[in-house]
Amino acid sequence: MIIAVSGTPGVGKTTVSKLLSERLGYEYVSVKDFALMKGIGEPVGEEVEIDVDALAREVRAEFSGKNVVIDGHLSHLVLADVVVVLRLHPKVVAERLKSRGYSHQKLAENVEAELIDVILVEALEENESVLEVDTTGKTPEEIVDEILELLEKGMKKRVGVVDWTGAYDDVLQYLMLGGD
Repeated sequence: MIIAVSGTPGVGKTTVSKLLSERLGYEYVSVKDFALMKGIGEPVGEEVEIDVDALAREVRAEFSGKNVVIDGHLSHLVLADVVVVLRLHPKVVAERLKSRGYSHQKLAENVEAELIDVILVEALEENESVLEVDTTGKTPEEIVDEILELLEKGMKKRVGVVDWTGAYDDVLQYLMLGGD
């Protein structure tokens, strides 16, 4: 089974993915590391630009029929048996990214993406089985327990779990309004 764990930067993908793969006994795969190893990703500054179509092909070729947890904010764009989209209150995302030294522009882009469900919408466009999980105020263990419970129930789709429209005022200071 291929499980893709995706979400906006700062939601806890890597921590949750590693714990989930450990609990399931699955191989852990970082999208960034995999793309670099396969020559389909190129370092640009501190980020890695990845050919998403090539990523999808390589993941299918390498992991079809295997048990893996694929971690990365592009993992929802590969063909997976289930995509878990982690969500986190946009203000917490902003605070985490700020502490990581993100530029104001990158911070604003990611806060806006979380606010308006960008990853979730893309995941739904690409995959049949999408499970949305709100990580706000939960430990990694609680999040993994929730994911495992959803998988054990055979749930194929769970979306609409979060609605950040009420969070707009909380994150206004982090957004780039008026083309700043």
